[in-house]
Amino acid sequence: MLIELDFNSEKPIYEQLYEAIILAMANGELAPNESLPSVRSLGEEIGINLHTVNKAYNLLKEEGYIQMDRRKGALVSSLPIQASPKTEAELEDAFALLTAKAKLMGHNEAYLLNRLSHYYKQTGGVQND
Repeated sequence: MLIELDFNSEKPIYEQLYEAIILAMANGELAPNESLPSVRSLGEEIGINLHTVNKAYNLLKEEGYIQMDRRKGALVSSLPIQASPKTEAELEDAFALLTAKAKLMGHNEAYLLNRLSHYYKQTGGVQND
């Protein structure tokens, strides 16, 4: 798994790592039940503090993207993930904000649906419903 982080970004490193792992899962780079590197080895591999990796892993676990096993470490969850009500609400909030931004930029519904379709297809277009 290749993880690229932007150390000059305003976005915290743990959020970048969190998002990179979710994108890798959606794109099929990380398969269900696949083991993730240990906190220590991933931190060393990408040059970040192990507490930063741990923070990202804890957030992923809290939202259902990964599971922690005492013997196997961090494992990618089976799909579809069992999202918490909080995670579902955050998804709705993100859709609302993106829709509002697109509208304020002068984009119409067709544009928004086209872009959503484009990004959905980039993840392999796997339907989980």
